[in-house]
Amino acid sequence: MTDDYLVRVGTLIRDARRHRKLTQTELAEALQTSQSAVARIEQGKQNLSLETLARISEALDSEIVAVASSTPLNLRIEGGRKLSGEIDVRTSKNAAVACLCASLLNKGKTTLRNLARIEEVNRITEVLNSIGVKTRWLPDSSDLEITPPERIDLDAMDETAARRTRTILMFLGPLLHEFDEFKLPNAGGCDLGSRTVEPHLHALQAFGLGVVASHGYYEANVDSSVRPRKPIILTERGDTVTENALFAAARYEGETIIRNASPNYMVQDLCFMLQKFGVEIEGIGSTTLTVRGVKDINMDVEYFPSEDPIEAMTLVAAAVVTESEITIKRIPIEFMEIELTLLESMGMKYEMSEEYVSANGQTRLVDLRTIPGPLIAPKDKIHPMPFPGLNIDNLPFFAVIAAVAEGSTTLHDWVYENRAIYLTELTSLGAKVQLMDPHRVLIEGPTRWRAAEVMSPPALRPAVVVLLTMLAAPGVSVLRNIYVIDRGYEELDSRLNKLGANIQTFRDI
Repeated sequence: MTDDYLVRVGTLIRDARRHRKLTQTELAEALQTSQSAVARIEQGKQNLSLETLARISEALDSEIVAVASSTPLNLRIEGGRKLSGEIDVRTSKNAAVACLCASLLNKGKTTLRNLARIEEVNRITEVLNSIGVKTRWLPDSSDLEITPPERIDLDAMDETAARRTRTILMFLGPLLHEFDEFKLPNAGGCDLGSRTVEPHLHALQAFGLGVVASHGYYEANVDSSVRPRKPIILTERGDTVTENALFAAARYEGETIIRNASPNYMVQDLCFMLQKFGVEIEGIGSTTLTVRGVKDINMDVEYFPSEDPIEAMTLVAAAVVTESEITIKRIPIEFMEIELTLLESMGMKYEMSEEYVSANGQTRLVDLRTIPGPLIAPKDKIHPMPFPGLNIDNLPFFAVIAAVAEGSTTLHDWVYENRAIYLTELTSLGAKVQLMDPHRVLIEGPTRWRAAEVMSPPALRPAVVVLLTMLAAPGVSVLRNIYVIDRGYEELDSRLNKLGANIQTFRDI
């Protein structure tokens, strides 16, 4: 490393240490080195290996030193291997996002248990930390402790982190309780085409929120005299729209009725968490929610987000495409029933355990053993619907499943105008995928897979579909720049390796 680079890295490490309120001695103890060595590192007078930087990053619970490795992370995959063994479904990315945003409603300490340690969570915690919220991972766990400041400092927001996630839009609901006026950076995230914020604004105007999009920001004004006078009818049965409406209703002391609400898994998790805050909610799991909020929430609360049905579908697809027998444990069955029924109609066989309950005390779980066998294409097109229909985020996995089935399958992704296009990347690996229009693809199977080198699509689920396809393709494939996968999955490569896959990470020098 050059001297200038060492100084810049040292400054970043010093700032991260101070943010965590650690002394140089405390950091030295965590690194099993001396205080003088930490001082030299922070002054830019110590050469640093990538291993040392990784240890520092872990000790500080911060990705800030990842700038030392500016080249993208890639995967090298030896395909054509059978998988076997057992694997647990981790907790939900989207539930984690909702619960993190909900913590802004609470003046007390919120502890989220067994939280997914993924890039999306890192982005949100970076934003929360920058505005004064203290977050820390409890030792030897995936439990995140969140402590709010007396006053949120929006002027100090880390805009770079905020613009890298659409989650920032979900700050509107919590913040309207705190400020008469505020602004948030325009949101980012997956490249799935334009997604309007209008449904959010329509829902929140009942609580006096007005928003103007201008010069890269959402500029918000709040009229606290405005309160819901009639049921709020959501113009879109969207998950995040429903969550924003719930954030607004949670600290309104009156009754709020939300109609055309999403009853999807992350919304249910949010409702269960808000109940822990003392908010009364009726109709959980339906499209009509009746909410009786509380003016102030100030309590120490812990909550266990439930398991992720999208990760569960990912693992099912991995078993199907590699023709493997694996046991997938802790599947949230309520949110997978349509997908499994469709797979049954295509000829898939599996065995399922009796139901048991997730740590949140609500979500129904099962264990499922996949049984390899031939599949046939469905007679009708496959398309998503709001819950309890086939989940929009599970639709891309049917592309790789359709590619191993006998016959023609049409996928209709009517929500996103770009995502279907990314599925054409499977042609590089031997699949016959015809783009019919920006929303529809025709897939002919079965496929004779071949290894290839592919740049990761910029959308999370299509990127994982390419990864799963590479597991099936004999030979060595390369998937480049997998950041988008790390946004939504925790250690997916190493967990698949425990089932018998051969996936190696590397960076270009």
